[in-house]
Amino acid sequence: MQGTGLAMTFSERAEELDLAAFHAGDRAVLEHCYREHYASVAAAAGRILQRVDAETVTHEVFHRLLASAEMRATFRGGDLGAWLARVTTNKAIDHRRRYAREESLSPTLPVEAARTDDAERLSARRIVERFRAERLPPKWERVFQARFLDQLGQREAAIALGMSRTTLMYQEHRIRALLRKFVLEDDT
Repeated sequence: MQGTGLAMTFSERAEELDLAAFHAGDRAVLEHCYREHYASVAAAAGRILQRVDAETVTHEVFHRLLASAEMRATFRGGDLGAWLARVTTNKAIDHRRRYAREESLSPTLPVEAARTDDAERLSARRIVERFRAERLPPKWERVFQARFLDQLGQREAAIALGMSRTTLMYQEHRIRALLRKFVLEDDT
């Protein structure tokens, strides 16, 4: 019986050390948290947001966990998984509200202001077609179409193309670099 009491005391002390290491931002402890709780954090975000946004929120939660001692300090012990689920749920709700606010505030241009004259439109269309034929790799065609021609937002384009937002952003960045080089060479 007394051995059980010692075991409990040792176990409690070990948990306190883990909690102290967690609060201190110990890399091994935080890596263990990531490995153990990634799936449940992603699931919590996925209950509120679509796949691309849920992925973004999941990464933000773990980034804050690594970078913010203040965030880690709010965990005072107990069920780490439940705490992470609550943090993720709050972050997902905030993300959804922020996106809704951004959509409601986006300005719409009058039809007259959005129009260009026919000659400019034809010239731009020719440049785009030449760029597609001469420089754009076929593997980036879908991203080019969605982002540059259809003018979808990154979030919408990633969902429509069924790819992660980070992959989309990488491809878009590369396309912009190719396009910039193409247009500047064309001007000289």
